[in-house]
Amino acid sequence: MGQLIKLQDYISRYELDVYHYPSEFIRLKKKQWERVKQAWESGQLSASMQQVDSWKWMEQETSLFSKIKNLWKRSNEEIEEQSNEEKEGEFSFTFTTEPKSIEDLKFLFLEKLFRLQIRWASSTLTEESLVDQKYYYDPYLKYFLQRFPDTYLCMYKPIFLLKKAPVELETILISPTTTWCLTFVEGRKDNIIVGSADRFWTEMINDQERKMLNPLLALNRTEKIVKKIYEHFAIDMPVKKVIINRQGYIEYRYAPSDLEIIDRRNYDMWFSSLRQLTLPLKHVQLKAAQALLHYCDAHYYDRIEWEEVEEEEEADS
Repeated sequence: MGQLIKLQDYISRYELDVYHYPSEFIRLKKKQWERVKQAWESGQLSASMQQVDSWKWMEQETSLFSKIKNLWKRSNEEIEEQSNEEKEGEFSFTFTTEPKSIEDLKFLFLEKLFRLQIRWASSTLTEESLVDQKYYYDPYLKYFLQRFPDTYLCMYKPIFLLKKAPVELETILISPTTTWCLTFVEGRKDNIIVGSADRFWTEMINDQERKMLNPLLALNRTEKIVKKIYEHFAIDMPVKKVIINRQGYIEYRYAPSDLEIIDRRNYDMWFSSLRQLTLPLKHVQLKAAQALLHYCDAHYYDRIEWEEVEEEEEADS
């Protein structure tokens, strides 16, 4: 499962410590899956929203908040309140339907984890961003998070702040060996996308034509910015740009030599090569992610519970 380290211009906890969270995610995901799987195999799961166990990464965040709060408040009343907050803050794995097979269980697990990833990519201990609900149903976002290995770090349509101006880029996928700048040009099944150096491309289906903006305009901009940042930070990692049409075709006679065109003719081979990469997280990969996150924009506000702590401090002072 790919890791969502940046979503648009939302605040991300990966921005705080990109050298910690990716490995922690992998460890906790594996641990939680084993617990859920064991509970299912022993018949302890049911369709009655039975709580199996708490997600330790959410419990960890709440515990840290409570510890900080306890630096100011040490009475028995506050200690009891802290305990209640920790219990309420735990993110329990629940079911609305009963998994009939291990595949059902995996699907439910990934769906729960997908929502949690969005949470990680839109909040920290003290801040959070208002998430557009469309991302919970975005098929491309799910594709990157649910179809790739845990060691792939995803920046989904990130907004960079360059020379004080926000710039939205295409999706950036950082593997242990390569940085991929990707965009999809998909329409109806069996369509043909005709590319060119012009401002507009053409989608052809059943003798009908539709104009579409040249996707390379944004893709080239993404690649250029990524390479420039890598050069600035002396990061030695190849950057590749890819255009994808999984259920149709792309015809581009004079395509640039540095562009990888992936359509239904070679998609399975390309996708398998990425999924089969079994290398662990690499230092250069995390360094690359940190460099890119450094230039990302972030809009957020203080979390309600943190505002309450500050208000209590002001009232006591």
